[in-house]
Amino acid sequence: MDRATFACSTAFFRDSSTSAQGAPGLPGGHVDFIERVDSFSYSDFFRDYLIPNHPCIFSAKFTEDWGSRRSWVTRDGKPNFDHLLQKFGEAVVPVANCDVKEYNSNPKEQLPFKEYVKYWKDYIKNDYRSSRGCLYLKDWHLSRAFPEQDVYTTPVYFSSDWLNEYWDAVAVDDYRFVYMGPKGSWTPFHADVFRSYSWSANICGRKKWLLYPAGQEEFLKDRHGNLPFDVTAPNLQDRRVYPRYSQSQPPVEIVQEAGEIVFIPSGWHHQVYNLEDTISINHNWVNGCNVAIMWCFLQDELAAVQREINQWKDPKDDWHLQCQLIMKSCTGIDYKEFYNFLKVIAENRISVLEKGLDEEASAKNTPKAAISTLGMLHAVFDLKRTVKVLTSLSANEDFKKLDLTSLSPPPEALLHHLKAAIDTALL
Repeated sequence: MDRATFACSTAFFRDSSTSAQGAPGLPGGHVDFIERVDSFSYSDFFRDYLIPNHPCIFSAKFTEDWGSRRSWVTRDGKPNFDHLLQKFGEAVVPVANCDVKEYNSNPKEQLPFKEYVKYWKDYIKNDYRSSRGCLYLKDWHLSRAFPEQDVYTTPVYFSSDWLNEYWDAVAVDDYRFVYMGPKGSWTPFHADVFRSYSWSANICGRKKWLLYPAGQEEFLKDRHGNLPFDVTAPNLQDRRVYPRYSQSQPPVEIVQEAGEIVFIPSGWHHQVYNLEDTISINHNWVNGCNVAIMWCFLQDELAAVQREINQWKDPKDDWHLQCQLIMKSCTGIDYKEFYNFLKVIAENRISVLEKGLDEEASAKNTPKAAISTLGMLHAVFDLKRTVKVLTSLSANEDFKKLDLTSLSPPPEALLHHLKAAIDTALL
């Protein structure tokens, strides 16, 4: 997208103060369907869905050129097991048992992919029954394991992806997943990691989504404050157990067809069913539009840990460090890593604003190339949002209790650099 096209969206000339966390529910549960690729721009998506935090569905036209849509699917729209075995047969994959509840999730095991495909074929032949239960291949980091494979191309609408930009930079993890499962496999009620956005594209098959706008989950908690495992369970009607359930809105329902992409807003809890044998590509992602929600989530998580272990608090020990450690084990990140996350995102944008894009970076699928594609105004928007969150983090009492001498540059210096880069870019 060139700069002139991008500048057409007035949203980027304002640092919008719209709170995604407070976005209202959709009238009548309506979800927009985006039909045509050529008439829907990134600016449209930013203005109408990212900032107001509303879901939408992209038609199959947005994925029709993906390699997986051609080679992973048979002519009758079923998973192409022979092709998949040829390409990935020796891989080891994470598999969940949908018939077993373990805490508020399903237990997982690691299986050879060829063993899982054999199970799946037998499951279909046995009328979708097995003594092993309903097994669902979930959260497979296929892109990281097989980067040479022509599987899909991330649509431009989801290219401002700070989570994967950061975790690619530190070479530790990523939030790009493949899901494969038989008819009847499902995912229990949850919100995505860090309260991130997510997008999910069906390579084949159909899914049913039950979506609750951010905030509605409060009405679904039991008297102990716990969320349900299954929002369709009859016991939610029991007011002695779920005293506020009658105040909740009905979920927004989506039936997603083959090839379509569903955009799930930040902080929306959801439950998902495979209505047919289904394969999907899923990403979790954060950007300038919802990074403040991620920061609020981390503060809430730390506060919950502090409440849980408050009785062991001792001013003489490193209680606050233990809280950070526990939070990281539960969520995958602590306050110091969150600072480094913001730093990497900020420095990539400052580099493009100050130095431009070199030819080598522009020719590759790199974060800097993505930043350049979205344009200077988007980079400035990102930096402004980073300044707001970084200012809040720097003033946070729990953050200030940590040993910050290892942070380079120090928070004050990074903030100064950010503000100077913004001022220079807007001259």
